Formats: sequence, structure tokens, C-alpha cells
Amino acid sequence: MNTPAPGTLHVVATPIGNLGDFTPRAVETLKQVAAICAEDTRRTRPLLQQFGIGTPLIALHDHNEAEVSASLVRRMLAGDSLALVSDAGTPLVSDPGYRLVHAAREAGIRVSPVPGAAALIAALSVAGLPSDRFVFEGFLPAKASARRERLQSLAGESRTLIFYESSHRILDFLGDARDAFGAQRRAVVARELTKLFETVLDGDLDALVLRVQADPDQQKGEFVVLVEGAGDDVDAKIAEGRRLYAKLCEYLKPSQAAKLAAELSGAPRKELYGGTVAPE
Repeated sequence: MNTPAPGTLHVVATPIGNLGDFTPRAVETLKQVAAICAEDTRRTRPLLQQFGIGTPLIALHDHNEAEVSASLVRRMLAGDSLALVSDAGTPLVSDPGYRLVHAAREAGIRVSPVPGAAALIAALSVAGLPSDRFVFEGFLPAKASARRERLQSLAGESRTLIFYESSHRILDFLGDARDAFGAQRRAVVARELTKLFETVLDGDLDALVLRVQADPDQQKGEFVVLVEGAGDDVDAKIAEGRRLYAKLCEYLKPSQAAKLAAELSGAPRKELYGGTVAPE
């Protein structure tokens, strides 16, 4: 008996808000596959119904992906083609799916992209920040101390930085970013992209904190935050100095930490302690 040819795993992007961004190829692919692996079937089902897609759904999320992937690979090896979608946008970009894609490729199964919307690229395209080189950090840790430490470590990065953030942490995130990168660093807050209440705010981090703080509507929805990279050598030294200062303050007095951080980074000491000289 002949062994059936393996199926294909189609990684399919879905709209991040506007249904008009659902590509005809994506719709056709989802109609033709044997099943659709979805992060949350309750969110995906209404989208499929809008486009007359009756393909069966399989839940694939962070809590079951390791367990379910093996059976899905066996199914594709037996000839079925499957699709992978996330709640919105391109799968695997801060969403589940890596384990399944990795397992499929390890098994020799073809993995084919069906591209479409991605919030980080949509935000970058309208931000007005340098887009030739960028770093995608996704969601930073929810714990404040871990988030601040990560931001401090990125303060000297010269490429444009892109983050995802949720509504209940956006103000804390912006405040921490201001402390890590400096109040005058340029940034963009892109909210609810492609949706009815889409807004794209730009300015320095200090101004953005105040604008978002003053408007409760700007604290609702889903966010992409972009921060301009450290510009010239002086900016990079100051950013590195601030990172070192924050870390040294865990073990030394502020004045000692500022002095040592300035010596190690080459940054002016007065720039490391909230813009003023550390108290003696």
C-alpha cells in the first residue's frame, strides 16, 4: 500500500481589527484545509462565520501546545493539511504556534506562510521613526522590577524598539520607559490599529506619559509602543550610564552609584540621577 504524501501546515494571518484586511488567499486556504488550529476557538469562530468558513476548529494554546502538537504532526504525515491561526494578526508573533511549526518542520512537513496583518509592522509603517533597523521585544514581563530591568538593558540600543502592551499596564510601561530611556527620547503609542478608535500618538516619552495619563480613552485597547533608538555616541553613553546606575543602586548609595556608573560608561554624572547630580 502506498504511503500518502504528507499534508501542509499553513500559517495564516488574520485581521488585527478590520475585516477588510482578511486576504482572499487566507479565506480560501481556511476553507480547504482539514482543520484549523486556533489559539481561542471562541474568538476565531465568529470570524470564520463572517466569511462562510465551516472548517472544524482545534484549540491550540500555550497550555496544550506541547501535548497536542505530536498528534497534529501525525495527522499531517497521514495526509491532512492543517491551518494555524492566532486570535489576531500573524501567528507566532507573541502568540502560540512555535512548538507546532518546529515539530512539523522536524518531521519534514511543508510549512507555508499565508501572510497578512501584523500589528508591529502596521505600527512601524506609520510611526515616523527609523524603520531600516528595528528590534521587536513583544510583551515585557508583567512584574515591575523585571520590566524595568529589561528596559534599562535596552537603553543603549540604537535600533528602533517595538513593544506590545496591554491596557492595564500601559501607563506603568510608559513611565518605566521614560525612566530608562530619558524623558526626551522620541516614541510613538499606537492604539487599536485598524479599528474604529485607532489613535497614533507621538512625542517625547515625558509628553506621552502626560497625554495618556490625562485621557482615560487612551488607556483602553491594545497597544504597540515604539521608541527611537539611542542616537549618537553621547546618547548611547547616557543610556548605558543610566542602566549601570540603576543596577548599582541596588548595592551602593546613589552618590556612589552615580560616580561609578559615570566612570564606567563615560556619561556625564549629572545625567544619571534623574537629570541631577546624585546627593552626597
